[in-house]
Amino acid sequence: MNREKIEEISKNIYYSDKYYDDEYEYRHVVLPKELVKMVPKTHLMSEQEWRSIGVQQSKGWVHYMTHSPEPHILLFKRAITTPPPSQEEQCELMTSG
Repeated sequence: MNREKIEEISKNIYYSDKYYDDEYEYRHVVLPKELVKMVPKTHLMSEQEWRSIGVQQSKGWVHYMTHSPEPHILLFKRAITTPPPSQEEQCELMTSG
């Protein structure tokens, strides 16, 4: 698949809101079905690999799991470097958008 086609299809990538535990922030990314064939089945993707299929997010995210029943769902995590927003702050962020 050429770069222009990937860029066009990647406009339909869905990025979840972030969710947290004590150590990491997480998000899942849902790829359009057309991009699934570009996801390796033998290993988790490096940052260079997931960027090459059109996933766009800030640095530090690690592809740590693929949802095997639905290979178009990629799971990412990143170490928390600043405290996550409180529940109240998360609610404010959700209602202000």
